[in-house]
Amino acid sequence: MSGTDTKRYLDRAALAALRGFGLVEPNPMVGAVIVRGDEAIGIGHHRVFGGLHAEREAIKNCRDRGFDPRGATLFCTLEPCCHHGKQPPCTEAVIDAGIARVVIAREDPAEISGGGSQILRDAGVEVERTSESPLAYGLCDPFVHRVRTGRPWVIAKWAQTLDGRIATRTGESKWISGVACRRRVHRLRGRVDAVLVGIGTAIADDPMLNPRDVRHVRREPARIVIDTHGRLPADSKLVRTARDIRTILVTTQGTSVDLPDVEVCRVAGDGLVDLEAALQAIGELGIATLLVEAGPRLLGSLVEADLVDEAIVHLAPGILGDAEALPVAVGREIAGLDGMRRYRLVRSRPVGDDVELHYRRRGQGLV
Repeated sequence: MSGTDTKRYLDRAALAALRGFGLVEPNPMVGAVIVRGDEAIGIGHHRVFGGLHAEREAIKNCRDRGFDPRGATLFCTLEPCCHHGKQPPCTEAVIDAGIARVVIAREDPAEISGGGSQILRDAGVEVERTSESPLAYGLCDPFVHRVRTGRPWVIAKWAQTLDGRIATRTGESKWISGVACRRRVHRLRGRVDAVLVGIGTAIADDPMLNPRDVRHVRREPARIVIDTHGRLPADSKLVRTARDIRTILVTTQGTSVDLPDVEVCRVAGDGLVDLEAALQAIGELGIATLLVEAGPRLLGSLVEADLVDEAIVHLAPGILGDAEALPVAVGREIAGLDGMRRYRLVRSRPVGDDVELHYRRRGQGLV
């Protein structure tokens, strides 16, 4: 089988896996395709946390369609697991099904278990790991990141003009991007574990930070505010709805906070909340994916600390041309271009009159 075919089937498995975004976390998104000759005879993906894994879904789909998986090749975005969790080991299902060959895009992190490939080889199954599909490899970046760092996967989102401004000098930003882009943001909110803002945004915009006008909300995200001095108003929408929607205030040790129904998370900080400590604490609260909708100062601080894993930028076809209009990020002191944080463009698409640009930290896979 050629490298082109390998990429095609792993890409297909990855696209299937993406259907689980917002449903499977904190598990990874995983997809699988069973192939005999040049025909895909089974396809599956991990649908929901606690449900069947992709390999078992693909084997079931294969049999439901009247095919026999014995002697076939399984293409899987992640190495089949070999440990007992909410589901039994996928290695057992692959061996029992008589799969002859397994092609994976990425090995299971050793911190979780790993070793599935060796178990398959010991049972006579040929196993190959390939880098033909960056799409399939990159699917598990958020999962691996959290396993290895304990921090959630940070997705920064903003809308900007062509000259890099996110609001006028008076703070007006509604609306830089068009309706279609705003709809995509609400859909993304409905797929992440939490949405984070700084206290400046919380006070200026009094946002709800919940997904709205979305047909299928996959999860109701928690709302998180970084608030060093405990300034979040008691009459803000976030506080008034905290009984119904999980709301977390991250502040420094010793800060007095008395807000009904709001969880208070205190972390280290010397005048400001230590953002790495904050993300570590947020991860310990069960947050695996975090959408950041921050103003320029908080975003600049996250960039300075190299804590942005992914960026989604909505580029609007307009120019403010005002030096006092708010930029995307501030707070860094960089003398030369070698201090620039560089990200890698992994996807771009027109959305109405706007353009959506999707970036990943350099060195990570593509999605």
